[in-house]
Amino acid sequence: MGPAAAVMKPSPLQSDLLGGQAVEKNLFRSTMAIRGFVDWRGNPIHREVHGGVRAAMFIYFLTVVTSMVNVPNLLNLVTYLHGTMHMGVSSSATTVTNFVGATSGFALIGAFLSDSYISRSRTILLFGPLEFLGFGLLALQAYLPSLHPPSCDIEDERTVCKEVHGWNATLLYATLYISAFGEGCIRACSPSLGADQFDHEDPTESRQQSSFFNWYTFGISLGGLVGLILIVWLENYKGWDIGLGLCAILVLLGLIVVATGLPFYRNQVPEGSPLTRILQVLVVAFRNRRLELPEKLEEAQEISTGAGTIEALSRKNNLKFLDKACINRGKDGAWSCCSVAKVEETKIVLRMLPLFVSSMIGYVSNPIILTFTVQQGSMTNTRLGRIHISPASLFIIPITFQMVMLAIYDRFIVPFLRKRTGYASGITHLQRISLGFACMILASVIAALVERKRKDSATQMSLFWLAPQFFLLGVSDVTSFPGLLEFFNSEAPRGMKSIATALFWCELGLASLLATFLVKAVNAATRRGHQRGWLEGTSLNNSRLDLFYWVVTVVGLLAFLNYLYWAKKYVYQQDPRLPDEPSVDQDSP
Repeated sequence: MGPAAAVMKPSPLQSDLLGGQAVEKNLFRSTMAIRGFVDWRGNPIHREVHGGVRAAMFIYFLTVVTSMVNVPNLLNLVTYLHGTMHMGVSSSATTVTNFVGATSGFALIGAFLSDSYISRSRTILLFGPLEFLGFGLLALQAYLPSLHPPSCDIEDERTVCKEVHGWNATLLYATLYISAFGEGCIRACSPSLGADQFDHEDPTESRQQSSFFNWYTFGISLGGLVGLILIVWLENYKGWDIGLGLCAILVLLGLIVVATGLPFYRNQVPEGSPLTRILQVLVVAFRNRRLELPEKLEEAQEISTGAGTIEALSRKNNLKFLDKACINRGKDGAWSCCSVAKVEETKIVLRMLPLFVSSMIGYVSNPIILTFTVQQGSMTNTRLGRIHISPASLFIIPITFQMVMLAIYDRFIVPFLRKRTGYASGITHLQRISLGFACMILASVIAALVERKRKDSATQMSLFWLAPQFFLLGVSDVTSFPGLLEFFNSEAPRGMKSIATALFWCELGLASLLATFLVKAVNAATRRGHQRGWLEGTSLNNSRLDLFYWVVTVVGLLAFLNYLYWAKKYVYQQDPRLPDEPSVDQDSP
């Protein structure tokens, strides 16, 4: 051993001191990392017992089983309403659309309750059983002949089928909205509860938290794939009572598994109504708009910081007009002077709003391309050897692409990028979302070219021609969907994470509504006298879907440029880079 090494080697006494400092530092760091979280009994949590991948496994299971229930029923519910309840085509579709919208609205209610007054795990276990009740009642109504109209061939124009009405109609709508309330609460709280099990300030858990959103999305795809095969087959061939009954059992099973995980969860401490805190900041800042800001807001922070559990947030030098809410005019009360923490929480929300709107517009292309690609597939040769793929089963193709690419992305691509960029997710959330939007634009271009070739082809085109746009849709879902979910959840203040997740689901719903508006607008603009609009033909062969795809491309490109503008201006609240590994040498004297 050389003299330099001998000089650098610590003595036994120094080693004991350094070791003691390391233990003390790690204990302090562990305590700071879990601040604001308790176990299900309200006691302080321990990193070795609570949270981590083990706790997240219960959330994964709930995600898979609820997706097995909801994904196939969203696609097949119109068939039930039209064929069994004898509702018209338009009213059946409207009922399903209203059901989807109600689920998003109820998600906001559940998110508000979980962030403000009760924990996320309790919200799931309190309101989740409503989804079990809803599907159970739907199964009962499908089973008992007295609760639904008599059997009738509604496709036969010579027969008059009796539509569901009266008490039976009331029961149908009640069960749908009861299940929507339960699903909305589960949907709003489960991603946030899963993310709570990982500490973003810990290097290892920061990686695991990023992977959680990938595997959460994988769980949605896996459940949807199994549901499209199993649940749809049961409902169509064995009876709606059996299919819906199995759905109720699956939801109940998922809730039981989540309940068994209660001793392992890290539960956030509710911090009161975040909407009230934001309103207080806006009101006080408006009242103090004519006052001059002090040079140092630290003095205002000492005066105005009140007791509470609101997390400490780093101060950002933007939206400075809100800083005036910290000015103390000699009056006490939350509506007279706000803490710096409240002001920074409000700034986070306002900074995220432009990205919420721009990403919602950017996501419009996704439901359009997916829906019309499936319709394109129904016009192609869907035989793969001796196997015939039905049009409804074509949804399995993009889901399968998505599952395979999610696994490859999380296991191989992210670790490769992480070593080179230092970001926990390999790339930043906004970069990942932008990659998904770019794939949507490319998918719409390819879809337009393929549709043009399909119409010009003398023979029926093979289904494999749609593989490139299906592949790009899968890449888009692998990047934009979990990217948006992780962005809203990680950037939102701790007291608003469920609300941010609920807004993410609302964003997808609003994007679908905008897609419907775009279709109607294009039809209205291209309608000439007796000539129908581009998408009003009796089939795709006498429609102009290829030209409509070019409209979608232009809209997607403009939305993408708008998104890039706001993404470039955005300043992250949570550093997307991996935290530094704890080092004794750096902090030792």
